[in-house]
Amino acid sequence: MKQKATDITILILIRTDSIARLENVIAVIRHLQSHFDTNIYLLEADRHCNGILRELLGSSIRYEFVEDNDPILYKTWYFNRMLETFNTPFVAIWDADTIVESAAINECLKELRKGNTDIALPYNGVCLDTSEILRTLYFKKQDETVLVRNINKMNRMSEHILVGGSVMMNRQKFMSIGGENEAYYGWGDDDFDRYIRFMNHGLKIYRSKNVLFHLSHPRGKNSGFNTELHKKISKEQLYKTQNMIP
Repeated sequence: MKQKATDITILILIRTDSIARLENVIAVIRHLQSHFDTNIYLLEADRHCNGILRELLGSSIRYEFVEDNDPILYKTWYFNRMLETFNTPFVAIWDADTIVESAAINECLKELRKGNTDIALPYNGVCLDTSEILRTLYFKKQDETVLVRNINKMNRMSEHILVGGSVMMNRQKFMSIGGENEAYYGWGDDDFDRYIRFMNHGLKIYRSKNVLFHLSHPRGKNSGFNTELHKKISKEQLYKTQNMIP
């Protein structure tokens, strides 16, 4: 039975730079819809609209296409524009390749509703890459337990404790600290920046004990720092945020 979750809007931003990306985002949305009656807002930003996503997803979600000729996907700018267009009390920023256990999503949403937290992460900071083999198996089964049972066969995406990928928040509290930091252009430290700003403002943070699953895909220019200068600018901005007095 689906859980009612119409008080949250899940934001997904995508540039379909490979078939794997297309397959992944469809799998992510189907997973969410199989467990929750919720609002999903998918924005696709690319040079031209091929209509594939719109056709495959139909009217079950809010879909928008924006023509964007910039080779760098300006994530923070897009998410802030998306935040302005709805008024549910809770919002989630969701990676287009992320599968989260439904129980963890439900747990975090309950904590937000009770006012026990302002930001909830439905995982413990560990993100596991599925590998192509387990990704294919998951696609065949469409069952999150396939991933859970095979945790020991996956590798961590990072040795760091992560704070992005799937983030659920009190929308008003998020807006009160400025939403996304648009000083981050493209891939960078924006997830860490967001988390640090919540901490710096004394807002409440909650984590579940689950892991996060990343559906494998080829790494394009929007999956890492494009240049050393890009990396330097991102790190300098994160340093500013770390030392900012609210």
